[in-house]
Amino acid sequence: MPGTASAFPIDLNALKKVTLDPTKPQLSNEQRSALLHNIQIMRDAIVLFTATGAARGVSGHTGGAYDTVPEVCLLLSLFNASKDKYVPILFDEAGHRVATQYLLSAIEGHIPAEHLLHYREANSKLPGHPELGLTPGVKFSSGRLGHVWPWVNGVALANRDKTVFLLGSDGSQQEGNDAEAARLAVAQNLNVKLLIDDNDVTIAGHPSQYLKGYELHKTLSGHGLKVLTVQGEDLDALWAALCEIIAYDGPAAVVCKRVMAPGVADIEGSTHGHDVIPVKAAIKYLTSRGYPETMATDILNNITPHAVPYLYIGSTKEVGANRVVFGEAVNKVLDKLTKEEAAEKVMVIDSDLEGSTGLKSIHQKHPEVFIPSGIMERGNFSAAAGFGFDANKFGVFSTFSAFLEMVISEITMARLNFCNVLCHFSHSGVDEMADNTCHFGVNSLFADNGLADTQSWLYFPADAAQMTKVVERVFFDRGIRFIFSTRSKVPYMLREDGKTRVFGDDYEFVPGKDEVICEGKAGYVVSFGDMLYRSWDAVLRCRQEGLDVGLINKPTLNLVDEQVIRKVGSSPFVLVVESLSQKTGLGSKFGTWLLERQLTPKYGYIGTNKEGCGGLTEQIPHQGLDPQSIILKIRQLSN
Repeated sequence: MPGTASAFPIDLNALKKVTLDPTKPQLSNEQRSALLHNIQIMRDAIVLFTATGAARGVSGHTGGAYDTVPEVCLLLSLFNASKDKYVPILFDEAGHRVATQYLLSAIEGHIPAEHLLHYREANSKLPGHPELGLTPGVKFSSGRLGHVWPWVNGVALANRDKTVFLLGSDGSQQEGNDAEAARLAVAQNLNVKLLIDDNDVTIAGHPSQYLKGYELHKTLSGHGLKVLTVQGEDLDALWAALCEIIAYDGPAAVVCKRVMAPGVADIEGSTHGHDVIPVKAAIKYLTSRGYPETMATDILNNITPHAVPYLYIGSTKEVGANRVVFGEAVNKVLDKLTKEEAAEKVMVIDSDLEGSTGLKSIHQKHPEVFIPSGIMERGNFSAAAGFGFDANKFGVFSTFSAFLEMVISEITMARLNFCNVLCHFSHSGVDEMADNTCHFGVNSLFADNGLADTQSWLYFPADAAQMTKVVERVFFDRGIRFIFSTRSKVPYMLREDGKTRVFGDDYEFVPGKDEVICEGKAGYVVSFGDMLYRSWDAVLRCRQEGLDVGLINKPTLNLVDEQVIRKVGSSPFVLVVESLSQKTGLGSKFGTWLLERQLTPKYGYIGTNKEGCGGLTEQIPHQGLDPQSIILKIRQLSN
């Protein structure tokens, strides 16, 4: 049968059981043959089922999981020989290599092999990063780089009589957490063994180019680990090195040099290998491996992207990518300066996400201000802050909103030093977040962590036109400013006439000012960002039914507009609608602001409140944030 109704066409039962003894560092011909057989089957399976993510439009990652199959097969063979000597879990600090965990779940019988064809599909329990307790057979959660090695040190401390293995990557090892983990592992002589895929590829480029001087062998040796470097595709050398670090008393690592996705013609050695393999490339690869072309085409060509159909009112069919428009808006500011003035006054630093957070256009048009850097959010933010330590200089920093949680302390120090930093945190909220819960950007108000006698500014524009206005207005403001955007594209807001854009050419953004989209006698919805057009749809449908509800846009999240809060607080009800966390977002504060002013309308707030369901457009209704859910909440409050 076609598509996901197919049987899984690669026979995982054909995998051979191999047992290896680490005191015997030479593979027999039989062992080598069986391992190579298993490696090929597993790599073929990873190419096939990750390509379904490309087919259904939910993206994914192929190359990392494909790369590390030799290391995985060797470790599984050790576990087959003895589970008493090892913690038998393939801990992996690169959560995007989740295909490994799902494949193992199928091999071990926790899920049917056919279920792999639903990779990253909504409600399949196969999200973009492994989540413990969600997917049968998955033994740990991962996703944010630099977080697993320190945690694995704790596992080793709890199992001092066993060896603990960690699959690493040259990307994750850039994180500062890993340096701290290395020092603890050495100081406590922990029996942690790392197998690090050093393929010189991350999202935005090649570490050897953008992070000169970064070299894993030297770095880890400098911390005191025993380090061996081998060619990762040389199975005999890889096994011999693994045996040597197992025999070593203390923390040790094998650095596995290889090109990304070796043997996959269309993505080998390229940054495209980090992402999901395109359908055509997967078909080409599998056909070259000797499978009938129809094996892959029957499945992949019969999977199509799925969207939640809904015709919004109050906004355009045309959409804009706010995270991209951020960079374009910065360019408009820089275009007004000479190249020399821009280089003197502005510094923009990337954290290996320039294509995702809008900085790529700045890199291309204004390279004089741009610094490519690695996966080092804390250090990069502080570098931007340090540049802005001079009252007339301005640092610009950008990463995903989920990683805002990683720089809270650095934000405090930047504030105490009166630094000028403009921070763009993209991928806010949950919309179209197939990477799922660990990548949700829902704790944005953590950035407002100063005391009452200090000030930060948190801005969340509602569409691309407002994003441009916000950037142009606040770029050269002093202090720390935060601008948020979503992964998803958003439509342009329209007035109630259905024709006039809310944020047209004559619109002027004023920091701290809430914006009345429409007046209402029955009560008000307060919203912002990607939830504003959804709230507007709900409000308009209520108004069509005779319920006179108003709508407020609150683009500055953390400041109270006294005039507007008294307007809404004097109405029968107030409903805050947001895609930030219901526990820590605007809604958790707005009710207090009302009470402090003796304003007591009926009050409600809805936001992100549970772990994700995977997929893209499904995340919003899963959280109860779709227009129909908003309408239901409005009706409850208006009764």
